[in-house]
Amino acid sequence: MIWRSTAAVVLGIWAASANAQAVNDYPTNARADYVFVCMATNGQTRDMLDKCSCAIDHISEILPYDDYVRAETVLRMRQTSGERSAMFRQGQQVNDMVAEFRRAQAEAEILCF
Repeated sequence: MIWRSTAAVVLGIWAASANAQAVNDYPTNARADYVFVCMATNGQTRDMLDKCSCAIDHISEILPYDDYVRAETVLRMRQTSGERSAMFRQGQQVNDMVAEFRRAQAEAEILCF
């Protein structure tokens, strides 16, 4: 009887851990990078640290990490010049990707700032 209780507790902890990892799929360095850029843009204060951390947490609830990386890549490539960057400025799929990222950012700003 005790063995079954222990097994149930262990399985419950394992399931909760797996669920938390599925929700929190952004690596720490990606979260930190977002917070550093956000703070550089909005101010280097403790209050802004909390707001920027809140923002990336909400973005991670809306966008899977792979979509976040794709959108960030497109936005970074749009800042460059030349023929190679033209493919990141055109096309419905690319524009939809950026729009989804911008919507997630806007929702996070409403909730956190």
